[in-house]
Order: sequence, then structure tokens, then C-alpha cells
Amino acid sequence: MSRLLEGFVEAFQLIIALDPALLQIVFLSLRVSILAIIISTLLGVPLGTLLGLKPERKTRFVNKIIFTFMGMPPVVAGLVIYLFLSRQGPLGVLGLLYTPTAMIIAQVFLSFPIVTGLTMVGIRAKGSEVEEIARSLGAGSALAAWTVVRELRIAILGAIITGFSRVVAEVGAVMIVGGNIAGHTRVMTTAIVLETRRGNFELAIGLGIVLLMLSFIVNSVLYNIQRGGE
Repeated sequence: MSRLLEGFVEAFQLIIALDPALLQIVFLSLRVSILAIIISTLLGVPLGTLLGLKPERKTRFVNKIIFTFMGMPPVVAGLVIYLFLSRQGPLGVLGLLYTPTAMIIAQVFLSFPIVTGLTMVGIRAKGSEVEEIARSLGAGSALAAWTVVRELRIAILGAIITGFSRVVAEVGAVMIVGGNIAGHTRVMTTAIVLETRRGNFELAIGLGIVLLMLSFIVNSVLYNIQRGGE
């Protein structure tokens, strides 16, 4: 028990002192996850909107594929990306394996279905009504779709934050394609695994606290925005 308390005390000391090793890991984690969720948003929101505005009977097969990928185990996603980026893979010539770019690709692979699927569900709930009103006022297809996105932005934001929460706490896929290389591809989750195995509990606990604080901040922002939307 005393070892655990000492670990927490030392972890808070690292955070307060802005330990360089801890900050480097945190900033890399944020950079990778933020870029991944931006790409997933740019791809997933338009696709989810398009699918959500179409009758469900016409998109049933695509819906099943998206929902299947939403629950994909991270290690499977990591394996697929690894095979594509390895030297024997079709994209091996790019030399992306064990780089932050490979980690971003893996996280996009995980978050894109989530953003798409949840956007589609949110749009399907009320999007048709908004689209009909917009069209009755003379809006074209593009403007009507933009109106739907604007009116249902709270639901879409929820989809984006859910996707971000998934990837920022992800460990399996990024460890497979990133290699957990110190100063290069080591992020919060993979560092926690490594430092725990080494017995360096103060850094592992410190990273865990930062990860929990980040999750709390993100979810608090979503909660406040939703309250404002209501």
C-alpha cells in the first residue's frame, strides 16, 4: 500500500514539475490523436450525413459494415495496417511502419467508422425533417445537407468526441504499427504498459492521471455544449 501511495506522490511531482519525458509523451499522444480525429471527421461526417439522409433500406448493407467496424478490436486493426505497411505489404515502399504517421493511420481506421456510424444515427433521427423544411424553402441538395449538419451539430460533435475518446486511450493498434519507440512513437497508453512492466510506477501513474484528466476535460466540454444546445 505504501508503494502505491509513494507512486502517486511521485507521479504528482512529475506532473507539477512538468517532467520533459512525460510532456514529450503527452504531446505526441495529443498530436497523433487530434490529427487522426480531424481526418476521420473530414471523411466520416459527410459520409454519415449522406447515409443518414438516405432511406435505411437502401443503405442496410453499408450500415452493417460500418457497425461491424465500429466494434473492431484494436489489435486486429493494428494487424491489418501492419500488413499493409510492412516491407512485404502493398504500401511498404513508403516506409511508414514504426512512425507517427502509421499510428495516425491506425487511429483513423478505428475512429472513422465510429464518427460515420454515430453521425448517421444522429442524422437519421431528425435529419429528414430538417432536410424537408430546407428544401421547402428553396434550398438545393448541398445547402439542405449543410443545414442538416448545422442543425444537428450537437449529435455530430458527440460522434466526434466519442471517436477521439476511443483513439486517445488506444494501445494495441498503435503499439503494433508504432513500435513504442522512445522519443519517436511512444504515446501515453503504450508508455503506461512499458513503465508498469519496468516497475517505474510513478511515470506510469502520472501518465494515467493525465489521461484521465484529458478524458474528463473532453467529456466536460461535450456536456456543457450539449446543455447549451438544449
